[in-house]
Amino acid sequence: MSSSTGFDYESVLQHCAQGDRRALTQLYEQEASRLLTVVMRILKNRPLSEDVVHDAFIKIWKNARAYHPELGSARGWVYTLTRNLALNALKHTNRQVLAEPDFLLDLCDNQVLAAAGQTDDITELSEDHLAQASLQTCLEYLEPERKLCVLHAYVDGYTQDEIAKLIDKPLGTVKSWIKRSLNALKECLQ
Repeated sequence: MSSSTGFDYESVLQHCAQGDRRALTQLYEQEASRLLTVVMRILKNRPLSEDVVHDAFIKIWKNARAYHPELGSARGWVYTLTRNLALNALKHTNRQVLAEPDFLLDLCDNQVLAAAGQTDDITELSEDHLAQASLQTCLEYLEPERKLCVLHAYVDGYTQDEIAKLIDKPLGTVKSWIKRSLNALKECLQ
């Protein structure tokens, strides 16, 4: 399955899994600058962000076989892997990022829509103000605690277990809220 850019992420990951270095080079040329932008927004540190993107491509190369199309888009997998490395780097550097509300909405727009399977092109969404307004409207329909769970998961990068502890709710409840909220957002955005 290819994205609106015509780049076939799934095929590239399959070729990486088979040891095709050209596929990794193609993926790097296609996504490195965008991934660096995403990581920079999280870390606010260019040298560290460059290291994280480098590490992400090594991890993509080594773990391409772990990608399963039935679990989501190939591009989403690449971005999730990279974002998780950035969040781990953030935790290890003990830096705190103070985010403005617009920044949170922009990140939420990218992550929630990608998780809900609405898009393969995350960078296009960040420029689409209509999509941001739609997501903001849809988020407002969620109950406050459920909205908070989604934002903690897809903006702050917390695990479901961390969210459960943070809001003092059972893990099963948090999992259910996030799943139902993503389904509600997906319906609302359609």
